Amino acid sequence: MMDTFMDTLIHLDGSCLLWIQENLRQGSWDALWTRITSLGDKGWFWLALALLLILFPRTRKAGILALAAMVLCALVTNVCLKNLVARPRPYTQVPGLTSLLPPQSDWSFPSGHTTASFASAGVYLRTLPQRYGTAALILAALIAFSRLYVGVHYPTDVLAGLAIGLLGSWIVCSAARRNTF
Repeated sequence: MMDTFMDTLIHLDGSCLLWIQENLRQGSWDALWTRITSLGDKGWFWLALALLLILFPRTRKAGILALAAMVLCALVTNVCLKNLVARPRPYTQVPGLTSLLPPQSDWSFPSGHTTASFASAGVYLRTLPQRYGTAALILAALIAFSRLYVGVHYPTDVLAGLAIGLLGSWIVCSAARRNTF
């Protein structure tokens, strides 16, 4: 029964990516989505934003908590889960799927770009004025979708990254509220 469920899930994952490739990819949009996805490369955008926020007393806590959430989530995602699950990238497994990026050097599950994005956005949503938290959440969602658009992650990779990132941000913010952080 579990094999049937997993087979169905794998089929749906691949079908979703092929649907995106066939129906949403437009040559004129490829450069935009490639740039959006690059904001998540090694978490550089989110790291830079957190470091910038640390410079100012009013936003220092948000920057520190975002860094903490990213570190926690990177340990879970990049150190543990990617190596434990060892899921190949979809462009190597889904016939007909092409990636818009060069081959990636790590495993597919879960999406590190999505994890870092939602770890940061989750912190900002809880610690900054609503308009900034909402903007961060929208950017995180765009980066997450970009991973599907460029063909380097399965939808379940992105959903897992979203869940891990939001959980990590909740853990860090909860610990800070309890002064255990």
